[in-house]
Amino acid sequence: MRKAAYYILIAALITSCRPSKKVQRIQDAISKKDTVQATIVKPLEEAVDSFSIVKSIIGNLNKQRVDFKTFSAKIKVDYQGKESGDQNATAYIRILKDSIIWISLTGALGIEGVRLQINKDSFQLMNKLEKTYQRRSISYLQDLTQVPFDFDALQEFIIGNPVFIDSNVVSYKATENELLVLMAGPVFKHLITLENKDFKVTHSKLDDIDPMRNRTCDITYDDYENTNNFYFSTKRRVTVAEKSKLDIDIQFKAYSFDKPQDYPFSIPKNYKRK
Repeated sequence: MRKAAYYILIAALITSCRPSKKVQRIQDAISKKDTVQATIVKPLEEAVDSFSIVKSIIGNLNKQRVDFKTFSAKIKVDYQGKESGDQNATAYIRILKDSIIWISLTGALGIEGVRLQINKDSFQLMNKLEKTYQRRSISYLQDLTQVPFDFDALQEFIIGNPVFIDSNVVSYKATENELLVLMAGPVFKHLITLENKDFKVTHSKLDDIDPMRNRTCDITYDDYENTNNFYFSTKRRVTVAEKSKLDIDIQFKAYSFDKPQDYPFSIPKNYKRK
């Protein structure tokens, strides 16, 4: 893998939850089904009390959240973009919940190119190809991605939990198989699609509140496995577009929860700081 491709992949992993193209508002009358009865809900602009709706939706989402102490995974990543062309890499990820995210990226012949360690307030990156390292505050990631992307959001995305969930539900719609929920936060509009049966997230689209921005993101979650009494998505596709388009396919080849592990990050003395 070319050296530049490692940086593109890191940016892809970090920015894969960037906002998406404009979400069309659900205009028609909305129906919500549950196991007891069908209730007709009018659009929220008609002064419908949304408290019970919000409570139900958020409650169902929280029921599907993956809880853990430690996590490790081997991930195959394929990405296609104008600047990078078609590239692929293997990412080894280890997480100590709410404390450390450790990532090692390898390319052709299994050669490690980049090692990254992210903490609550900072991150460190070693480029083993260039023999350099850098330390930055976590705010640098937000400057780089131009989104309020912090440690918690990155952790949630890797684990497969929904991110940028807001209680301000604008509208929602239930079909026979899916529940679509449109919510508006301080930065994004978020259209999230859930399966009606068990409320697994199948699709997520984000949109800048600022109409002058033209960034897009489309995330699909697939191939769920039932692990430790919760569902884990082992296949995801992320499409990010702004001035150019980047497609990222993520396949979890192996993963485990709550096993002892270490987070090696020792910087050789001959590495230069950037």
